[in-house]
Amino acid sequence: MPVLLKLKPGVTPAQIDEFKKACKAMVGQVPGLREIHNNPPVAMTASRAKGYDMGLLAILEKPDDLSVYAEHPSHQVVKNLREEICEDGLAYDMEF
Repeated sequence: MPVLLKLKPGVTPAQIDEFKKACKAMVGQVPGLREIHNNPPVAMTASRAKGYDMGLLAILEKPDDLSVYAEHPSHQVVKNLREEICEDGLAYDMEF
């Protein structure tokens, strides 16, 4: 499940770090969440990012795990942090 994020102006590195740590903490807590990764775009291709400052990739075991992931209390913490630091986002749920 890729997600692209546009940060609000003035977001600090500490806020981004808190968000990343909360994301990583979900692994092992949220049933079905195998991996989660988030980072800024690669510098040499950042011009293609169309204003998105960070990408997130959550890898779930199966599509049915998406509803568990979305409603899990750990994800709600991440969602609240995301809303504090991001002005926009684009989620694209897909199987692979």
